[in-house]
Parts: sequence; C-alpha cells; structure tokens
Amino acid sequence: MKPKPVEISFSPADNRRLANLCGTLDENLKQIENALDVVIARRGEHFSVRGQANQTQLAAQVLKNFYNQSHHHLSIEQVQLGLIEAANTHHFAETKTGEVTSAEIAVPKLLTRRSNLHGRTPRQTQYLQQIQEHDITFGIGPAGTGKTYLAVASAVDALERETVSRIILVRPAVEAGERLGFLPGDMVQKVDPYLRPLYDALYDLMGFDKTSRQFERNTIEIAPLAFMRGRTLNQSFIILDEAQNTTPEQMKMFLTRIGFGSKAVITGDITQIDLPKNQRSGLVDAERVLGKIRGIAFTHFKTEDVVRHPLVQRIVDAYEKHEERQ
Repeated sequence: MKPKPVEISFSPADNRRLANLCGTLDENLKQIENALDVVIARRGEHFSVRGQANQTQLAAQVLKNFYNQSHHHLSIEQVQLGLIEAANTHHFAETKTGEVTSAEIAVPKLLTRRSNLHGRTPRQTQYLQQIQEHDITFGIGPAGTGKTYLAVASAVDALERETVSRIILVRPAVEAGERLGFLPGDMVQKVDPYLRPLYDALYDLMGFDKTSRQFERNTIEIAPLAFMRGRTLNQSFIILDEAQNTTPEQMKMFLTRIGFGSKAVITGDITQIDLPKNQRSGLVDAERVLGKIRGIAFTHFKTEDVVRHPLVQRIVDAYEKHEERQ
C-alpha cells in the first residue's frame, strides 16, 4: 500500500511569495525533491508531496519553513543550507536520548564578515564550542563538513577579539596523487596551491582587501609544515589543515610548537590519505596517542554534517559503502 501524499496549502494566496518559494522554473522545488527524494506537485497555492512517509513529513515542514522566509528572493545557497539544517534537525530528533543537539550548546556569535555564520549541524556547533574551550582541537571527518572553514572562522574571531595576535596557516605539501614537479617562485608562491582552501575561507570571512593587509603586516602567516621545526608560537591561532598527510614525527613536531596563549586546530580526513602506502598517518596516530589527554578535544564529523551541494553527502555515502563492500 502506497503512503498517502501530504497536502499543504498556503492561504490566503500570495503569488509573489509563492513565486519566491518555488523559484525560477520551480528550481527550489526541484532542489527539495532531489535532496529529500520526494515528488512535489503544485496547483496554485496547493502542494501535494509524495514519497516515503518520514520524507514527505520533512518535505512539508521544509516547504513551510521556506514559505515563512519567502517575503524576499530565496537564493540556491539559502535553499540548500535550509535543507541541510532541516534534515539534521530531523535526524537528531530521531536519535537516542543523550545525543548532542544544537539547542543544548551555546556558542557566542563569531566576529566575521558573515553575520549569519553558525554551526549548521549539532556536531559543527559542538566543534565551535570545543575550539573556544580547548587549546588543541582535532576536527576529523569527510570533505564538506566545515572542518577547515569553521576553524578559519574561529581564528578570525579570535583575531578580531584580540585574544591572539596572529593567525598561522600550516599544511603539509603533499600532492593528491599527482606529481607536480618543481614549482616556480619563492617559498610563499610554492606553497600557495596547497593553501588555497584556507585563502578562500579568509577572503570570504574577512574580505580580500583586509586579508591582503593582514598578510602584508605578517598578522596572517603561511608556515609550511616542513619549516616549523625549532619555532615556538606564542599568542597565535594555528591551523594545521590536511593533517592526514602528516607523518607521526611531523605531528609530534607540530604539536610541540605551541607556546603561551596559543590555540591550535588540526583538521583532516583519514579516508583521503595521500602518503605512501607503507607510511602511517600522523592524524590517525595522534588520535590513538592523545585521545584521553585532558585539554585536547576531538570532533568526529559524519556524512550528515556535509554542508555543500546535497549530492556531496550522497557521494561520500556511496564511496563509504563501496569501500566497506571491498
């Protein structure tokens, strides 16, 4: 027996708001259909949602949420972020008692150019809180879960509040399965390609001009992992990105650089290790060695924490299932 469709009506009918809700050529409705695996039929202000019972209820709630926001144009980004938040709220409402929820975690607003920046999932919110409460925080999980972006946002916030005097960006120079050969230019130009995701986050959170000025003043510094030995970093917010491509010796060296008044955030995805096959990952090793040390926090992200195009979550899930079968 097929589940009954869920019927929704928005009355009195407001054609402008309905147009904003549906999007150009019903683009927003298609986004909802693809993300939640439902079929939406519309006739004027009346909507009919077909699919699995739990998904149709979620889609109906999503339509109501977006209609409440439809006084203005809804961008694709707003729709996709709204779908992610709704799906996560629904998922964690169904999990067992004791699971962390965003409502239980209070994180102060971050001082960045993005006024609406906050954790989109309970684990992202927990991650932000752990960064604020611990001097060393590890963020481990698949691509698209906000590990690096939220770390950079926390660093910008700390710089704006003057709790640190500089931001230091660190990344191992390991190619993702390719051999690039010798790169031209000085040290900064050579490591630029490896740090591009961190640059993109800084430009988004601080603006291009302000970020450029901070680089000129050395308030934001690029420090290739290979050149970190012997340094002591005081009053700094240090981000080690792509930490799965460090060796255990490099990870130990990095962690022992941290000086007074500093914070460190280490991010990585242990499913995308580009080291030689016989080489252990420093991130995997650090989790085993440091997992029970007080003052060090670990956040493990999952596929439901992916905050990118809705297809990214399905891609990550598909690869995980494929690897399990093999």
